[in-house]
Amino acid sequence: MSHAPWTRRALAATAGAGLALSLVACSSESGADDGEVLVGLITKTETNPFFVKMKEGAEEAAEEHGVRVQSFSGEYDGDNEGQVQAVENLIAAGADGILITPNDSEAIVPALDRARAAGIMVIALDTPTEPADAVDATFATDNFLAGEYIGRWAAARFEAEDVEPRVAMLDLNPNQIAVDVARDQGFLQGLGVDIADAGQIGDEDDARIVGHDVTEGAEEGGRTAMENLLQRDPDLNLVYTINEPAAAGAYEALEAAGVEDDVVIVSVDGGCPGVENVESGVLGATSMQFPLEMAAQGVGAVAEYADSGETPDPSEGLDFVNTGVELITDEAVDGVESRDSAWGLENCWG
Repeated sequence: MSHAPWTRRALAATAGAGLALSLVACSSESGADDGEVLVGLITKTETNPFFVKMKEGAEEAAEEHGVRVQSFSGEYDGDNEGQVQAVENLIAAGADGILITPNDSEAIVPALDRARAAGIMVIALDTPTEPADAVDATFATDNFLAGEYIGRWAAARFEAEDVEPRVAMLDLNPNQIAVDVARDQGFLQGLGVDIADAGQIGDEDDARIVGHDVTEGAEEGGRTAMENLLQRDPDLNLVYTINEPAAAGAYEALEAAGVEDDVVIVSVDGGCPGVENVESGVLGATSMQFPLEMAAQGVGAVAEYADSGETPDPSEGLDFVNTGVELITDEAVDGVESRDSAWGLENCWG
């Protein structure tokens, strides 16, 4: 959907002006001056380091493009109502574009429909909406590729040591959201496992897979899931985790069982604590994503839209704009391109 800037401002003027800017982490100014390009950034929370880095990227890009960013967040992870209110505030303020990491990919869609009807360009960052075409573009990590990188790395390492992997899969939660599925299935494909239905976690039939458990992406959940899978198979030697906090919890469980030196952990994130765990040997490898780049590219796309009415095309072969992923490890293997932890610490977030 493309709208000329004059159309956007005319539509926005009728879209409920007067709403109070009461959301968490919003800027002190309200409304857009004549001719000023206003970009709204709505993150899931304001405290998560991933979203702190995203805000930093948006502000840096705003300065580069000569636009203004107004930032909002939910009060807690899952706060859809707060994000809806932020969208309404930005409609009233006459925003040119909205960048959002949806707390609820489906429930936010009616509010985004209202924004687009008002001529505002809407971009999802990191987390796609359901349906994906509820926004004009999505800027995100290729999570399948992120998983595939750590799977390929693990396959090459175990092959070089002539050891068959016995794999524990520490996923997110039972809901099987898109990010969870993509990372899990990408890892298994990279490892050389027949993933059957690429949209379904846990339907593979491979004796190397010890089992799956869920972590909620948290350290405590990772510890509990790891304890459960160790009971199932004390001889497991490879652990995949949905993210680095879950990986930290998994390591605690392995250490408590006295087998931490016998098990390789791989993960996805690229947060600074995770990269430090690569450096110390807690993690064998992690795939780094780039929240700063997501937001920076999003702001640039809104600036272009305000100038020309054009929206970005997705990356080749994908239905979103891929903002990059790098494999971070201090144990490089043949055939898998990677960066070391020193590079990772210079480019991590959090």
